Amino acid sequence: MGIINSTLDNDLYSLTQMQAVLHQHPATMVEYLFKCRTRGVDFRPYVGDIIKNINKMCNQVKFTDEDIEYLGDIGFFKPDFLRFLKLFRFNYDYINIRADDEGTLHIHITGPWLHTILFEVPVLSIISEVYSTDMSTDYTLANERTMHKIDMIKAAKMAFLFAEFGGRRRHSVTAQDNAISLFKQNCPENLVGTSNLMMAKKHNIKAIGTMSHQWGQAHQALYRVADSQSISLENWAKEYRGDLGIALSDVMGLKYFLYDFDKYFSKLFDGTRQDSGDPYVYGNAMIKHYKNMGIDPRTKTIVFSDGLDFKKAIELAKTFNGAINVSFGIGTHITNDFDFKALQLVLKMISCNGQPVAKVSDSPGKGMCTDDNYVQYLKTAFDRRLKDEY
Repeated sequence: MGIINSTLDNDLYSLTQMQAVLHQHPATMVEYLFKCRTRGVDFRPYVGDIIKNINKMCNQVKFTDEDIEYLGDIGFFKPDFLRFLKLFRFNYDYINIRADDEGTLHIHITGPWLHTILFEVPVLSIISEVYSTDMSTDYTLANERTMHKIDMIKAAKMAFLFAEFGGRRRHSVTAQDNAISLFKQNCPENLVGTSNLMMAKKHNIKAIGTMSHQWGQAHQALYRVADSQSISLENWAKEYRGDLGIALSDVMGLKYFLYDFDKYFSKLFDGTRQDSGDPYVYGNAMIKHYKNMGIDPRTKTIVFSDGLDFKKAIELAKTFNGAINVSFGIGTHITNDFDFKALQLVLKMISCNGQPVAKVSDSPGKGMCTDDNYVQYLKTAFDRRLKDEY
């Protein structure tokens, strides 16, 4: 048995995007690059176990009939996609892993988008668990901290809704399972779901998720750059026809997003997800945007998901109470709250069909691209569009 023992031990948005890729861009080739934002970590003692666990996942894990039945019951996965999943296998040939002489971990994934998209979350989960369980296994402390969070939620005495988004940076499967169990037992009216399909199935709670940054990033290479964001939203709507209506807003940053998120998209989508920048600035900007479009913000939702703890989330809920619906995706603070600093790990798309792609974040350090010239070109293309020069 390895760390990943089920194909459902993945985030919902990986599969929702995978279905859209199957239907719209099945031959697309991509590259992903790993980055540890936590400085000074020496991965040399861990790289052997990381490789061993990824190998086990590739050799042993596949979708079972029970998995397919569960996914089919969710409602928006189509029969042809479910049939494809029965054939899917993780292929270790697409991934290259090593630690250099300074202890930096290098992971490079190259291959068909359709066959590599499911690597992101389980690979990060493996890295995080191998490292975290070496640092501490004090589950009693973690459970005590979870109970303190539950006390904070109850003390807020308001309609506070959150989902668990911490699978990729969790301490371990055990820590994630413990936390969800405690929240479900003690504040079930506040816990709206989890991004992790395995945990959603086990605890009989809703699986939460729509799209990640790679959906918008790939469109930069697949379509005219200046139109890529609006086309990515259009293609998502074509695929899901009203389901999964939360749009991710920070592939290009808020300024460019609001330009593309016109009245059509503002009415079409149920809301947006904030994953970088100042959440208060973001919330006020979205409220103003909806009002400018003649839309009552109280009919829309913001999902805040950028590095939240419960104190910050509750403050945001109080600030925007009555002005717009809010919900929260809280990750590492739920699944990896031990007596050491959890790793900040990402695995991002860096190219599509041989062309560079970028995430341009509203937060310094959260953007990712291996080609600075391309980032400048991307911003220039969007700036010209804002000025109606295209």
